[in-house]
Amino acid sequence: MELANAFDELTDATVQEARFRHDRARRHALTGEAWPMDQGLLDAMRLGLPACTGAALGFDRLAMLACGASRIADVVWLPPDDD
Repeated sequence: MELANAFDELTDATVQEARFRHDRARRHALTGEAWPMDQGLLDAMRLGLPACTGAALGFDRLAMLACGASRIADVVWLPPDDD
């Protein structure tokens, strides 16, 4: 079972903004909620966010362990993105 994954951070502001817009539209369609774009992050990226990496430990993975779930779909609150 994967609990954490390593990744290279996205540093392209144009790509990140497009992802934000997509995610905001999807959330609005599903829940009717809207939230502000993280303009501070986009501004930092445009100024030259350096290459960076990290490891992500998802709460959903911990919830799977706690519940004994065998599929992540059993613990996530939004349906999977089929794009």
